[in-house]
Formats: sequence, structure tokens, C-alpha cells
Amino acid sequence: MLSAVEMSRLTMAGSHSDLDEALRLCADLGNVHITPYSGDTEGIVVGTPHPDADAVSTMLSKVRSVNSALKCVNKEGPVSSKSVKKAISDTFPEKVDSITEIISKKSDAEAEISRLEERVSILSTIAPLNIPLELMTEISSVDVYLAETSKSGKAFQVFGELKSRIEMHVSEKVVAVACQGKDSAEVQMAMGELGAKPIQIPSGKGKPSELHAKAVKDIAKSEKLIADCESKMSSWVQSHGRMSLAVQEHLERENEILTGHTLCATSAHAYAMDAWLPTSEADHVRSVLSKVSSHLKIEKFVEEHGHGDHDDHHHETEYPPVEYDTMEITRHASVLTNLVGRPKYGSIDPTSMLAFTFPIFYGLILGDAGYGLVIMLLALLLKSKMGHDPMGAVGSRILMNMGIATFIVGVLTAEAFGFVIEDWAPFASFYDALYSATHHSLTGTVFEEWFGLSHTYLPFHRAGGALQDYILLSIYLGCAHLLVGFIIGFINVFKAHGIVAAFFEKGSWLLILIGGSAHILRFITDDSYGTFEGSVWSIMVIVGVICLIYGLAVYEGFGWLGGIIMGPIETFGLLANTLSYLRVMAVGVAGVKIAEIGNEMGFHGMADAVSSGDYLVAVLCFLIWIGVQVFALALGLLSPSIHAVRLHFVEWMGKFYDGSGQEFTPIGGRPLHVEGH
Repeated sequence: MLSAVEMSRLTMAGSHSDLDEALRLCADLGNVHITPYSGDTEGIVVGTPHPDADAVSTMLSKVRSVNSALKCVNKEGPVSSKSVKKAISDTFPEKVDSITEIISKKSDAEAEISRLEERVSILSTIAPLNIPLELMTEISSVDVYLAETSKSGKAFQVFGELKSRIEMHVSEKVVAVACQGKDSAEVQMAMGELGAKPIQIPSGKGKPSELHAKAVKDIAKSEKLIADCESKMSSWVQSHGRMSLAVQEHLERENEILTGHTLCATSAHAYAMDAWLPTSEADHVRSVLSKVSSHLKIEKFVEEHGHGDHDDHHHETEYPPVEYDTMEITRHASVLTNLVGRPKYGSIDPTSMLAFTFPIFYGLILGDAGYGLVIMLLALLLKSKMGHDPMGAVGSRILMNMGIATFIVGVLTAEAFGFVIEDWAPFASFYDALYSATHHSLTGTVFEEWFGLSHTYLPFHRAGGALQDYILLSIYLGCAHLLVGFIIGFINVFKAHGIVAAFFEKGSWLLILIGGSAHILRFITDDSYGTFEGSVWSIMVIVGVICLIYGLAVYEGFGWLGGIIMGPIETFGLLANTLSYLRVMAVGVAGVKIAEIGNEMGFHGMADAVSSGDYLVAVLCFLIWIGVQVFALALGLLSPSIHAVRLHFVEWMGKFYDGSGQEFTPIGGRPLHVEGH
């Protein structure tokens, strides 16, 4: 759950004549990730694709283009491999060619409309001149200038005496001038004085008004053609869209198999393949591939221990690709992990933790039951529209978890759409009982005395009397979150390089974080405790800084001078990381206040206007209220997401995460639309 699937290395060689079958068997197994051959040995070269690869690639390109243009979807589940192969061998290629022609016609018609619309715009501008186009384009001895200007009324004044040597026509915002070549410079200067914008004279013969009418008719014809094409495309998607996606997946698999030779080392008589596979599948893979190999070896990957410059092998280690091994309930969060790269093989995978902590952080920031319900409804809408697509399903799942967390926190804070709902009739008895149960159990307890939380009872009014507790809780949350991050980092370094490296690289940070947090907490909660008073906690911080300096100097390669300089600076950086969690409080309170202002200006103003009979003002206040609520919700979807992501990816994962892992991509891909390979 907290680590990737355990991998083993497969080394296989055999007769060159068996390579095609070997690649197909690997694809059928669905769990063999082939490492491309990149050696340079005399007589051994990279393999060449199968002769059928070009035909498959051409067909695949056509199908991909069709699926992209038509946005085909598959809501009915996978198609059998037998049906897909039959379709490809029968008439499906012809169907693809026919719909490709229709798509091309639609594209050409759209381009033609774009050209005609530009022509219509120009013709409508120059139509008032009523000058046939051939007079402006086909008289070689005359230069013609056509321009648009807002100062056309001043044209005769600007051209002055030049009017006697030129032919000029003026209409509203358009000036046309015909002149001999010797007068061109003066004409251009006059046009410039008018601030005229040149117009490209359209091609054709006849009056602009007649050509304009023809262009409009041509646009209508193209629009009709587009409508016909879209109707045929829609019908094609209904009849063949599902199969088209299945065909694409099948062809992609075939293309990988037929071009898989380029991943292998080959000679005149033999091939060699280097690959990775899940250790749990080793016996099955061995039994299948032994039929097409003369040499087959499967070894479990074991990392060589060492650290930095003390071990040259550390830099040369080829790590296996990474396959997530998370529970079904948390697998969706791998999308978040992938944003910063897959975890390095052998390190702890934070995906399962992210699945819970990300929506919790989001909920703690937004914390409104009303917005939580809206977000859950949006998640359901997204699932209904895009649930058939894997990314759509994952997105709706993440959004639903965010909505649930927001709703729960909103219930605990008694907030809904910016209203405090604890005194509302339907909820009053619930919140009275909640207050009695939590207030009396908190007052005077060690929890209050040790952590300084005197208002942390339910309902928790984060923008009211509990604001100070909200600040402290944000800091405590940050300390706990960072503590988990450093512990994970300690385990990662311990597994890779041993206990000594782990202590100086991550243990030093644990000492600083725990000691510093406890020291500051004691100062906050104990008035008799001085800021710089010595204690076991302050000693822990000093020891931690010394260990950090040593770790930076020896294990991180900074040298002693660099370690002495950077150690204290990095320590203050940890303080900044911790204080960064105050954004939970700051963004949360800002959201509450925005909603409160909207309610005060809009909802309460509307209620006052209705009671006084001023219904126009009531409508205006209602629109203000709805507008602020929509803005608050949009901001609530965006801002808390950004801050929750930052707190995880920057503050937390920066303490332990190495996103250099390579994705595990078995040859043949993962079936989605085709079954029975």
C-alpha cells in the first residue's frame, strides 16, 4: 500500500525467428515492461520493425484522427477481441475512409466559410462606392488605392489640388482613388493624413453589391454542407463510435508488438531482450516465455546500498519502473502523485495518504456545508457526463471526496453558504447537544492547558471566538504533517543508505522540528517560561542543528563551510515551512468573510427591502447575493485546491519525495475497450 509493486529483472535471448512470437507472448502476458536496447556492440544492432508495421501504423493514424475529430465515447464497456478483429478484416477500414472524407469536407467547408466571411466583410464595406471590381484591378496603367477611414468627409479638403489629377470616389468611411504612377506618392501621403487603413481589393468581376449577395449565398451553401456532414458524423458515432475506440486500442497494441523489435538487441541469428515484470508473476512468465527462448533469467531487484560520492554504484543503478500498489479505495489519488512524478522505486509511496489528507486539507480551508453539497452535486454531474472515461471517473471521485470533507467540516463549524446555522430551528437541538458534549469535556483539561486551545469545542466558530484556536490548530497541523514527512524521509534514506545517513539527513530535522515545536509551545502556554530559557527541547534543537551541519557537509556534499553556513539558514527555512500552514486559517477566514459580506449586502438587504415593500431593491439585492455566492463558490473551488496542493507538494513532499520513478508500461498496453486479448 505504501510502496510500489515489487519488480524483477527479466533477461531473455533466443533464435531470431522466435522474436515475433516472443513479443506477442509478452503482450498477451500484459506485465512485461521492455527496456530499450542502447548498447554498441559489433554485430549486435537494434531490431527492425515487422514488415506489417507500416500498414498497421497507417490504419492506426486514420482511426486516431477519426476518434479525435468525432470525440467518440464508449459507455457500454469493452468489445470482444474476436469482434474487433472481424471488423478490421471486413468493412471497418472502408467505413473509416468514408467518415474521413466527410470530416475533410466539413473542414474544407469551415475554411471556405472563414474565407467568404472575410470577403463579405470587405464587399459590404466597399459596396456603397458601386465601382465594379474589374475597374480597380484590371487597368494596368492606373494605380488604385482603396482604404477605410473615419475621416472620409474631409477627403476632398485633404486632397486639395490633387483632385484635378485623380479619380476619387468617397462614401461613408471608404475612399477609393485612381491615379497615374507619378501621383502615387502624393496620394499615399493624403491617405496617411486621413488615417486611412488600406483595404485589399477582392478578386472577381462585377459590382461589390452583386458579389456580396453571391458570397452570402455561398456561405449558406457551405453551412448546409456542414450541417449535413455533422448529421452523418453523429450517426456514424452512434453506430461505430464504440467499435472505433476498440479498433484504435487493438491497433495500438498491434503496433507496439510489431515495432517491439526496436526495443531488442538482434544479430543475424539471435535476439536478446531486457525487461521488468512484477515479482509475483515471475513463475508464470517463466513458464510462458521459456518456449521462445534459449536463455531466460529472472532476478529480483536488490538495490546496492551506499551514499552519494562514497559509492559510485549508487549513480549507476538502473531502477525498475514503478507500478502503483495502492488499495482500490485510494487508487484515484495516483493522479495527484503523478503531478510531481512517480515515486522512486524502493521509496515510500504517499498516494494512499494523499487520498485522505488532500480532501481533508481542502475541507479544513473551505469548511462550508452548503458549498460542500454543491461540490458533491458537481461531482455527480461530472460522473454522469464523463464517468465512462477513466480520467473523468477519477476527477469525479476526487471532487466528491473534496465535497464530503467540506460538508463535514461545515457541519462542525455550523456554516452553510456563509450563514451560521447553529440557531436555525432544524439544527438548534443538534448543536446544543454538540456544544454541551464538547465544551464541558474541554474546559480545564490537559488538552486546554498544554495546547492553549480554550475555544476548540463544537460548533467551532473559526471566524469568531475560536480564531486564535484556528491559528494554533493550523500550526499544529503543519507540525504534525511535516513530522510525518520527515519520518517517511528517514525511512527512505534508511532503506537506501543505512541508519547513519538516515539520522544525519532526516533525523536531524526530526530533532529540530520536535524540539523547536515543543519549546515554542511551552513558551505559549507557560507564562513563566522564557523565550531563550534552556530546556531539554532547546538542547534537542541545538543537537539537531549540529547534526544537520554534519549531514550537509558530509552526506549532501556541501563541505564544512557550506554546512556551517547552510545549516542555520535551512533551520529558519523549516520555520517558514511550518508557518506556511497558516494559509489554512487565512484562506478559510477570507472565504467566510466574503460569504458573510454577500449575505449581509444581498440576502439581508433583500429581506429588509421585501419587508418595506421596495421590491425593485429586493430584486437588485437578490442578484447581488447570488452573484457573491457564485463568486465565493468559484473561488472556493480554486483557491483551497491550490493551497492544499502547495502544502502537500511543496511543504510536505519536499521533505522526502523523489519523483524520478519511471512509469511501468507493459508492452501491449492496458486493455480498456477490448477484452479477450
